[in-house]
Amino acid sequence: MTESAQAVREFKMPDVGEGLTEAEILKWYVQPGDTVTDGQVVCEVETAKAAVELPIPFDGTVRELRFAEGTTVDVGQVIISVATGGGAPAPEPEAAPAEAPAAEAESAEPQGRQPVLVGYGVSESSTKRRARRPAEQAPAAQAPAPEAPAPAPAPAPAAPVANGTPVSGADRPLAKPPVRKLAKDLGVDLTTVVPTGEGGVVTREDVHAAAAPQAPAEPAPAPQAAPAPQAAAPAPDARETRIPVKGVRKATAQAMVGSAFTAPHVTEFVTVDVTRTMKLVEKMKADKDLAGVRVNPLLMVARALLVAIRRNPDVNAAWDEANQEIVRKHYVNLGIAAATPRGLIVPNIKDAQAKTLPELASALGELVSTAREGRTSPADMQGGTVTITNVGVFGVDTGTPILNPGESAILAFGAVKWQPWVHKGKVKPRQVTTLALSFDHRLVDGELGSKVLADVAAVLEHPKRLLTWT
Repeated sequence: MTESAQAVREFKMPDVGEGLTEAEILKWYVQPGDTVTDGQVVCEVETAKAAVELPIPFDGTVRELRFAEGTTVDVGQVIISVATGGGAPAPEPEAAPAEAPAAEAESAEPQGRQPVLVGYGVSESSTKRRARRPAEQAPAAQAPAPEAPAPAPAPAPAAPVANGTPVSGADRPLAKPPVRKLAKDLGVDLTTVVPTGEGGVVTREDVHAAAAPQAPAEPAPAPQAAPAPQAAAPAPDARETRIPVKGVRKATAQAMVGSAFTAPHVTEFVTVDVTRTMKLVEKMKADKDLAGVRVNPLLMVARALLVAIRRNPDVNAAWDEANQEIVRKHYVNLGIAAATPRGLIVPNIKDAQAKTLPELASALGELVSTAREGRTSPADMQGGTVTITNVGVFGVDTGTPILNPGESAILAFGAVKWQPWVHKGKVKPRQVTTLALSFDHRLVDGELGSKVLADVAAVLEHPKRLLTWT
């Protein structure tokens, strides 16, 4: 079958309905000439929330990879084309590394079907690949040889919809969550803002300019297609190394700045004797009835915090700035801050208050291992109510943690150390730790915050209270 007789279908960078505007291609699992099937994972990408795998929604043979690994691609741009009418034509012999094309053909994807991420409805399937020649290198993006002058840009496709709400498109300007929050705080209607960011994304500078119309307007820079910046290998005598801020680290930085300057933080501290809790952890590890359950001090801290929230439910709330309301949560989505190679993420255990101790231990273990492998899904990082950060694993006594955006409190668990401590009227060596609770003072006053922290400390000092307080 000739190339002209083949149907070429294009797969675009999808959005899972989280308001994402871009993603970086971390790794290609296919190359031009490989056979793919509906639901097969073709690449791994990193969004502002996590690393995820993309399955392709149709069968065929890979014709072209539009972007190289390490390139940041806007949602809606074509990333791979597939020949679906039979054997694929041979790839162009001298294709240059791809940049974003000036104009893209409309996707031949069937109506009513949107590409989705792993875990959002597409089943997995095995990978079918041709044998790789020894001389082959990692797949590089290829651009088709131009046959005619570039056509005018095609009209943008209809905006995808998640939960009944458009996530991009003309009826909703493209902007990242911190920028939307800034616009809301400044009273700026995003539909009236002229975007200057690449791909028509509204930037913070655009919002500030719209909020201060008296300032002379500057012409918007012409969009330029350029490969994503990469950290260059330092010369032997280099005194500095510059690393592009993107992906999870970029999103974390924006969220922390927004949280620090939006929510009035208060932090309180307490030092507590946790010797009994540490002894209980060792007994539980040896308990045959708990075989297979991962028991550690963090589990006990999580349980103690859940008990404290049950005794002081007002702490589990959120501030609704738009409606000027306090939203009290009758569930606890317990976040656990996790340090990963891609940066700090905070996945959460849904409805943690309803779990038994073995169920909580299982959920905690799965959450931590998934985060370390870089497989945490965006859904797992949304909807948190309170968070624990275990700084003790780094040998740190405590800190003043910053709230995860939208949450009311965060508890820092410091290192457990042997210290001289007055116990039953005598100075004895005891295992001691320091806890720090940061909370949003709009929601939590000093009395409530102190009660929560004191209750956590009381449970850890006398863990038998778990049986009487729950």
